[in-house]
Amino acid sequence: MKKPLLATLGALMITGTGLAAPAVAATETDTATTAPTAVQAVTFAGTVSLSNCSGSVVRFPDSEDDDPALVMSNGHCLETGFPAAGEVIVDQASTRTFGLLNSAGTRVATLRASKITYATMTDTDVSLYQLTTTYGAIKSSYGISPLTLNDTHPVAGTAITVVSGYWKRTYACNVDGFAYRLKEGAWTWKDSVRYTSACQTIGGTSGSPVIDNATGNVVAVNNTGNEDGGRCTDNNPCEVDENGTVTVREGINYGQETYQIPACFGLDSKLDLNASGCTLPKP
Repeated sequence: MKKPLLATLGALMITGTGLAAPAVAATETDTATTAPTAVQAVTFAGTVSLSNCSGSVVRFPDSEDDDPALVMSNGHCLETGFPAAGEVIVDQASTRTFGLLNSAGTRVATLRASKITYATMTDTDVSLYQLTTTYGAIKSSYGISPLTLNDTHPVAGTAITVVSGYWKRTYACNVDGFAYRLKEGAWTWKDSVRYTSACQTIGGTSGSPVIDNATGNVVAVNNTGNEDGGRCTDNNPCEVDENGTVTVREGINYGQETYQIPACFGLDSKLDLNASGCTLPKP
C-alpha cells in the first residue's frame, strides 16, 4: 500500500529524500499522453485531505442533490487501521473530518462523517464515508460539485490523472493495463488498474481519485505500488495472472477500479450489497 503519512515520513527521513507538501499544485506530465491539453481541466475541486491519506467527495450517475454526500478513500486509510483479509466493514459510526479543496487546492471547508458506510481491503481497497451534509449543501455553500464515479470498466490507454488532496499534487499518465490479481502481503485485489511509469505516486496519495482526463469522471482509487522490487510483500505488490504466473514490476503503481460501486447504492446514498449487479464483497 501507499503507506499512511506517518509511516511515509519516517521512511523518507531514513532515506534522506523527505518531501514537504508543496504550497501550490505541481503537475507531472507523461510524454506519452495522447491528449495533453485535457490534463489542464483536471483540478483539485471536490478532492479532500485526510489525516493520513487523500480522498474525494463522490457521487453516482443517478445521485441527487439532497442525497447524503459520500467521501471515498482507501480501506487501508481507515482511522481504525487496516481491515484484515476477508473483513468487510458496513455502517460503522465515525466522526472523521476531511478538508474540502477547491480547484486551486485551497482548503475551503471541513466536512465531517456520520459513519463508515463501507470499507474493505478484500478484492478491492476502498472506504466510503457518509457525511453529515448533502451534495446540494456543499455546492450551495462552497460552489464545489462532487466527482462522479464512472459506471463502466476503464479502458487501457486512457489518459488519467491521480489527484492527491493530501499533497495538493497531481500525477498524469495513462492506464497501462490491468492486473488479473494483485497480491500484497495478506491482501489480494482483483482486476487492478496498472499505471504507466509516469505516475510515481508516494505515501499520502493513498485514496486519491484516478480521473479520466477526457470525461472528468473517476475510474479508480489510487492505492499501492511496488517500491523495492519485492515479490508479493507489504509495499511490494506482485501481479498474478489466470495461470498463477507472478510478475513483479518495480516502481510501477496501481489503483483499484470503482465502476462496480454505483450498482451497490440506491436512493439517498443507501448501501445495498444485495442489489442486482452489486459485486462488492459482503460481511
